[in-house]
Amino acid sequence: MKLLNLPRWLFEWSYWRGRTPWDTSITPPEVVEFAANTRLPRTVGGAPTGRALDLGCGTGTNAITLARHGWTVTGVDFSPKAIRTARRKAAQADLEIDFRVADVLDLQGIAGPYDFALDIGCLHSLEPTSRERYADQLAGLLCTGGRYMLYAWVDGTRRGKNRGISQEEVATLFAPEFKLTQTVIGEDRGARSAWYWLTRA
Repeated sequence: MKLLNLPRWLFEWSYWRGRTPWDTSITPPEVVEFAANTRLPRTVGGAPTGRALDLGCGTGTNAITLARHGWTVTGVDFSPKAIRTARRKAAQADLEIDFRVADVLDLQGIAGPYDFALDIGCLHSLEPTSRERYADQLAGLLCTGGRYMLYAWVDGTRRGKNRGISQEEVATLFAPEFKLTQTVIGEDRGARSAWYWLTRA
């Protein structure tokens, strides 16, 4: 996977050292609200459920939150260390979650359709030349009417380097397969960030 300005090994090394400021072990309130208030779209064995895909799941915090609310979850991350930690956390919580070591640009082993996809901080770390492939794969994995929540830095300079993704690029990248329904601009450690809500057309 091509990452913007950061080598892949640095993420893995950060997980081994326990220095992962992006992995707070706290599910954002936006995701908690979605998980708690969204009607699950399917019924399996008499119990309501839905399929969710957590892209760049890290140590599984958000996947576990979704599973606790009835979702059948697949979590993918390229870091073996993060996935091992995620599997351990799920086992401790007595939850069955399909955690996989996988590149978000190569999800051939992941079978849809999914009803929901979540990305917190993954897309904006990809090289711009790789983002279209990401969007195409996601369109093929989400069912019609499926929802996608994206959290990303808004493009700008951070520590002397250009990082993030513009609101215009997000809208263009996912059209026409997705409809952008809501954008909320915020701040992350002194820089602009945004939540995007999209629906598979």
